Amino acid sequence: MSELTRRRALIAGAGTLAALGAAAAAQAIAAPADHAGTADHSGHGTTPPGAGTAPAPFDEVYKGRRIQGAADPHAGHGGHGAGHGVGYTVRVDGEELHVMRNADGTWISVVNHYETFANPRSLARAAVTELQGATLVPIQTS
Repeated sequence: MSELTRRRALIAGAGTLAALGAAAAAQAIAAPADHAGTADHSGHGTTPPGAGTAPAPFDEVYKGRRIQGAADPHAGHGGHGAGHGVGYTVRVDGEELHVMRNADGTWISVVNHYETFANPRSLARAAVTELQGATLVPIQTS
């Protein structure tokens, strides 16, 4: 009668992990070549779909506040721009709302930093709702 020893348990666990790794590799090889993202050659991995282009511009009045959004080649962090090369500026009543595009293609703002949005228009609307009539104060950079 054989007893389960530490050595046999480790060997069995290693065998299971090897089998799982082989199955994952086989699945990756068999996966179609149509990836959700495309290589961006910047050293940051893959770019989410549509990240290389700016979202559509908008200019509307929402809850009595004018919100605007448009591509801006000078917007972004350190010249990087949101979406790596395509910056985007959002304004509420003419004041710039600091926005940033996440790696997964969603958007956040300084007003709603922990809530993500699918596009800058929905982000601007949520910021207006969150501001509750308060004036947007620009971020001071030095």
